[in-house]
Amino acid sequence: MMNFNYHNPTHIVFGKDRLHELNQLVPESAKVLVLYGGGSVRRNGTLEKVLTGLGNRKVVEFDGIEPNPQFNTLMKAVEIVRSENIDFLLAVGGGSVMDGTKFIAAAAPYQGNATDLLKHGFEWLPIDSAVPLATVATLPATGSEMNMGAVISHESGKLPVMSPLLYPQFSILDPTLTFSLPSVQVANGVIDAFVHVLEQYVTYPVDAQVQDRMAEGILKTLIEVGPVTLAEPENYDARANLMWSATSALNGYIGVGVPHDWSTHMIGHELTDLFGMDHAQSLAIIQPSLWKIRKAKKQEKLLQYAERVWNISEGTEDERVDQAIDMTRAFFESLGVKTRLSQYGIEPGEVDRVIHALQEHGMTALSETGDMDLTISRQILVDAYA
Repeated sequence: MMNFNYHNPTHIVFGKDRLHELNQLVPESAKVLVLYGGGSVRRNGTLEKVLTGLGNRKVVEFDGIEPNPQFNTLMKAVEIVRSENIDFLLAVGGGSVMDGTKFIAAAAPYQGNATDLLKHGFEWLPIDSAVPLATVATLPATGSEMNMGAVISHESGKLPVMSPLLYPQFSILDPTLTFSLPSVQVANGVIDAFVHVLEQYVTYPVDAQVQDRMAEGILKTLIEVGPVTLAEPENYDARANLMWSATSALNGYIGVGVPHDWSTHMIGHELTDLFGMDHAQSLAIIQPSLWKIRKAKKQEKLLQYAERVWNISEGTEDERVDQAIDMTRAFFESLGVKTRLSQYGIEPGEVDRVIHALQEHGMTALSETGDMDLTISRQILVDAYA
């Protein structure tokens, strides 16, 4: 197991009917900016409950944070934070709203050009202050409710933002707030969480037994509850297990002391940016093909994944690995998500655009070992086509 430090300060408030506790969780003197996306949180009554829970505090609202939150939209909220002297941010929504709120928290007190905050990749931002923030999660998927990272869309692509100052102070996770989600968003959430685990688990062995067993437990849970919660949207137990799985997939715990990949995410970001497909859809396309091309590099962990997650124990090593890849693709498809580029109307020649974007964004040495060049990325994309 590799050396690691681990600290996660986010207070999780999990379960039914917890929004009234906002009155105890948010500082009494806070001037709060409540941020959300479209009108769904208003239509389903969540926003009203949030505002009621905030009691008599001064509250300002900011809506319109889009999927794949846009830099220009977020800068409008930054101006509100500054002009209204906002001192607490509350994100009400899914990963995009939470990610956008994290960027706003960093950018509002920042004295330089805010675009500079998008230039640090996975390194910590050079900031010494951020506006305190918290979340009310309405979509189980990204894990942003319990980590310090965000992904922001800018004209130069989808860019990560990371800082320990961006951990939510608390996050309310009420599974009932997700009951009204469209099925496509639930399916996307299952796949997003699933691939988050895979990127930290299917790399190479370092004898991290606790992390491996926890990762396998999350994967098996998602396989079990994913179809159930799609078929039964108000099955509380299934939705609760999905929600906690998504949070646990990216709150840092299973990722300590182990190598990370994230190649599927990096290529997937380009697909989302270029073709507008949902983030999880891009992951479902790339992950099986990446394994097919890279299975020699990941052989040991793919065999472990095959046996421990899919109960595959018969056949040659290659047969077991191939079966695990096929079963992963079939799982994604069973949730109603397509897994081929051709199924989204993308032409074969568009692969060149993706490779060009990867090169432009410096994604020329991907994978847990840093040896996945653009030639290999092209092979993955060609395999993912049909």
